[in-house]
Amino acid sequence: MKSRWKNYRASDYYDELITAKGTPRQVARPAVKLLGELPEDDLDARRAAAELAIREMGISFTVYSEAGNIDRAWPFDLIPRVITGREWTKVRRGLEQRSRALNLFINDVYNKQKIFADGIVPAETVLESSNFKEQCMGASPRFGVWAHICGSDLIRNRDGHFYVLEDNLRVPSGVSYMVENREITKRVLPEIFKDYSILPVDDYPSQLYRTLAALSPRDRKRPVIVVLTPGIYNSAYFEHAFLAQGMGAELVEGADLFVDDDDCVYMRTVDGPVRVDVIYRRIDEDFMDPEAFREDSVLGVAGLMRAWHGGNVAIANAPGSGVADDKVIYAFVPDMIRYYLNEKPLIRSVPTYLCMREKDREYVLENIGDLVVKPANESGGYGIMVGPHVDKATHRKFARLIEKDPRNYIAQPTLALSTAPTYIGDDIQPRHLDLRPFILQSRDTWVTPGGLTRVAMVEGSLVVNSSQGGGSKDTWIVEGRL
Repeated sequence: MKSRWKNYRASDYYDELITAKGTPRQVARPAVKLLGELPEDDLDARRAAAELAIREMGISFTVYSEAGNIDRAWPFDLIPRVITGREWTKVRRGLEQRSRALNLFINDVYNKQKIFADGIVPAETVLESSNFKEQCMGASPRFGVWAHICGSDLIRNRDGHFYVLEDNLRVPSGVSYMVENREITKRVLPEIFKDYSILPVDDYPSQLYRTLAALSPRDRKRPVIVVLTPGIYNSAYFEHAFLAQGMGAELVEGADLFVDDDDCVYMRTVDGPVRVDVIYRRIDEDFMDPEAFREDSVLGVAGLMRAWHGGNVAIANAPGSGVADDKVIYAFVPDMIRYYLNEKPLIRSVPTYLCMREKDREYVLENIGDLVVKPANESGGYGIMVGPHVDKATHRKFARLIEKDPRNYIAQPTLALSTAPTYIGDDIQPRHLDLRPFILQSRDTWVTPGGLTRVAMVEGSLVVNSSQGGGSKDTWIVEGRL
């Protein structure tokens, strides 16, 4: 093991555990020391134990492909990522600020639209987006919060600072894997915890329950909360079941619910209908209510929007919240923070070129080989072009796509994503990674301590999404001075 660390090089990127001089960062020293003292074959055995635990616990995700849906075991790296509590406090405050501003923006869009009148965000950019839902106009969810669960993707650049890469406000996933990563690490490397005071993540289901319970339209000690899933073939079904069980909520599909003549939502049970107070939806809003959105949907509940507009049921995330889940809108978030909160952004955003602007588009087309080009509304790493990593034919293809539909594309500099030691084969090698913390907001705001660290398992790759072959590792927020 010691020889493996000796050969480790952090390269030109900021490394989470190892400095450019090859020494462990102060916060990582106990972990690196313990891992370095393990016998040569011990780490292999522990990795095998982790893989066995993943299979036994049924931790999986689904990859959609032309060959069909493939159910895969969760790819896990057992070397943890370690972040100081002091540093995380700054990040947490920045995410709380960002979540408040985004929710104020969504509420404004569906009500007074002052941000358009004041010229901060162009109205057509929002109102012509596929994520804007006319059916949500005039709605006022409790506490003025629309996106109750937000997953913001962070990267650490070469300068060592965290940047927000994008905000996921529709049905963000991955939190169950954050919790299970900690559980697996405890199982296979229990002694590594003895030198650290690590903030817990296993209370997430309890925090989520409190967030959702506060939304209940009825004053009840224990409101009826359900998790609405598309079903077992969804890529995140493991997470849907995990969170329902953790909250003590019912896991339901659309056919399990109905809206009665009183515009209330009921759940079918063996003992008869039970009124539902809060729905944590894990289906896209277009399939949520065939009366209001897609008529051909068999996943949703007819009349659900009537019940929601009438204040008889709470939905998290609220329909329409995706209007801020758009990579074009992302570019305006710092302006939203200044506009709604009269504050300076506490966490950085990545410089973004909007191809719908002529000047930006000209720059992108001239420099496309050096930029990352993204479609406005794709997720999971699909449709992205990393300019330096593809050929000129791909550059020309994306140039044509941009010229055909400039509103649908943004571009950003190719960032130097931080790396972390990752156990690959029988060696420890640097791999690029990001971090997805989860922000819960209703009556109060709460941010997970750390989040889901996703790792690009392919050498040199900047794509960390599980659907694109990425893995994951435990993320520690360490209290105290180290």
